[in-house]
Amino acid sequence: MLKKFIGMICCLAFTHAAISQDAKFPSYSELPDPYRPDSEAWDTLNSGTYVSFGSPDIRYPKSIPPKILKNDWQAHAWRGERVHTQLLIWGTEPLLELSVMPGGLKTGSGDSIPTENIKVGFLRYVMTDELNENGGGCGHRPDKTKFDSSLVADAIDYAPSTRVRANKTQPIWLSIDVPGNTKPGIYHGSLRIKTGERKYYPSFVNYSIVVSEHTLPSPDQWTFHLDLWQSPEAIARLYEVKPWSKEHFDAMKPYFKMLADAGQKVITAAIIHDPWNSQTQDIFGSTVRWTKKKDGSWLYDFSRFDKWVNFMMECGIKKQINCYSMIPWNLKFYYYDESIAKDTFIVAQPGTKEFNTHWKPMLSSFAKHLKAKGWFDITNISMDERKMEDMLAVMKLVHEVDKTWKVSLAGTLHKELIDEVYDYCIASGQLMDRADIEKRLAKGWPTTNYTCCTEGYPNTFTFSPPAEAAWLPWYSAAKGYNGYLRWAYNNWVENPMQDSRFRTWAAGDCYFVYPGTRTSIRFERLREGIQDYEKIQILKKLFKKEKNGEKLAQLEALLAPFNIKDLPNVSAARMLEKAKKGLAGLE
Repeated sequence: MLKKFIGMICCLAFTHAAISQDAKFPSYSELPDPYRPDSEAWDTLNSGTYVSFGSPDIRYPKSIPPKILKNDWQAHAWRGERVHTQLLIWGTEPLLELSVMPGGLKTGSGDSIPTENIKVGFLRYVMTDELNENGGGCGHRPDKTKFDSSLVADAIDYAPSTRVRANKTQPIWLSIDVPGNTKPGIYHGSLRIKTGERKYYPSFVNYSIVVSEHTLPSPDQWTFHLDLWQSPEAIARLYEVKPWSKEHFDAMKPYFKMLADAGQKVITAAIIHDPWNSQTQDIFGSTVRWTKKKDGSWLYDFSRFDKWVNFMMECGIKKQINCYSMIPWNLKFYYYDESIAKDTFIVAQPGTKEFNTHWKPMLSSFAKHLKAKGWFDITNISMDERKMEDMLAVMKLVHEVDKTWKVSLAGTLHKELIDEVYDYCIASGQLMDRADIEKRLAKGWPTTNYTCCTEGYPNTFTFSPPAEAAWLPWYSAAKGYNGYLRWAYNNWVENPMQDSRFRTWAAGDCYFVYPGTRTSIRFERLREGIQDYEKIQILKKLFKKEKNGEKLAQLEALLAPFNIKDLPNVSAARMLEKAKKGLAGLE
């Protein structure tokens, strides 16, 4: 990588001209490539344009010509599944109007997958950095020159066309959604590539999809407990709209529909101001307005909370509401005080009289409100990486108010909390005993794992190998967990479309998706892994019903290699390739 490169947005040299459906972000601009093209490698090419299928496991460099020429691609898919790969286009001449036009997929007997189920997106390049000297992603990074920086392909831009400079590589994301009612068989299709006005690549690019007789349910029926935290405030900033206005909700809708389409189960709701001590670019504002009356009584306005929850449920996310947090990282609790006519705060430690006095009336009022709305049974009082003694103090208070309150925690594994915390998510570096997991799941309690900046691997940074995102749900399946959590679906940095680096944490730690409702390699690979998790559960249930011990044993053998400690020696891509092949053989 190139040392001491700082990409400034004002220094943009070359802009990808692209049109998307989002009027606020119609085109995608990339930072200048810190690398000069590999002139020697490009000079060895004959003049012209080259096309090849690539691998979804590789982030292809922009300034280096690929060393592959693969003319066809075949994927295996269940009915209802999404499959994808990369197509690479590069050459010695500029392409002023590159577009890729898919045709429908058809069998020899005339069955088809319609063209509208085939999507082609241009991979866009964003600035990234690297792990720290300790092999992790945590820690302040105010000086970007102390970390290697490079452009990596990550954002997927579903634009109709783009421009490509000479001696540059343009990766393209090909995605096919197989309808749930598709007949099993081999479906053949082709892509036509337009390289300029009235100019076409001389041959069609062929591919095929082998559709299984098995059917994957729709994402709202998936069992995987996906919990990617949402940031309404980041969308308000980027779209320059008033928070919680109609314009704000209009801007948010496509993002959270896209999240629901990945099987998201949880609504993230901040019930205090700034629960994470301003660690992100945009502070989380409270969805509950706390007012201390002149007579010392309290008034709680839940109207914003209700609006947010109703909206998210309309987007398709409705299984659970996680409310943050009774233990904020700075232990500050903000409210409006009528006696001084302004916002103020107290600082209170869990378990103290001041803490309990502040929270008890709110918990009582909140429980009453949630029960009236019919949401109490799906709501958690949620904490993030808090000490066990603080958790015990909070749970004691919560259950004094209402013994049926549910609590969630994403944090360290404590044996004392296994039978107390309803939604327990532990760091991927720890393992809950299989017997404890099974006992919790038998009660219907979500039992999941998470990654954050701590783990160098597996992870979903913009420089992480893409296969690691798909690997994570396989890991959940292997260890018995029923889901995965990450703290940031869209906690955008200052200029997320160009530069994924942040003042703290490794690049890409803060978000999966991009403005303009653009998905990413990381998000699509994570969704791929979730699909695989669902397939594993379906086959496991089928084999148990059939009392097929041999196939159950084979399935468990496929999962056995998924150990974090082995990733330095066997890549996530290699593990997945072998496991996916084995899974297809069990169908």
